[in-house]
Amino acid sequence: MIFKLFKKYQSVIAYLFFGGLTTLINFVVFFIFDSGLHWNYQVANFIAWFLSVLFAFFTNKVWVFGSKYTTVKAFFIEMWSFFFYRILSYFIDAGIMFVGISLLHANSSLTKLIDQVVIVVLNYFFSKFFIFKKRN
Repeated sequence: MIFKLFKKYQSVIAYLFFGGLTTLINFVVFFIFDSGLHWNYQVANFIAWFLSVLFAFFTNKVWVFGSKYTTVKAFFIEMWSFFFYRILSYFIDAGIMFVGISLLHANSSLTKLIDQVVIVVLNYFFSKFFIFKKRN
């Protein structure tokens, strides 16, 4: 029974695990550049986004969705698709950060935490239904 449930929700569990690690990378890198080095929060956010997206691509491809490819071209198409959708979510990410920090004057770490919850859900949707979908 438990094994059946695990098997049924294996990709969701793996996504939550690796999504959690990706979020942790994003948050730690943001904190280092924002609070530690006192860089502009949008620059810190972009660096955090870029590094976490690199990590996420490979973990999602291999361990979450088990995506396999037979050609180099197929790999780069999948990578392009992944980055395209992550760029879309980055603009939402940057928008949330701008509203939270610049307009509402909220704490940057709290804003980043709320932002990441929204982005993780959005990125799962993009990955599951557009990027790593089963191809015939």
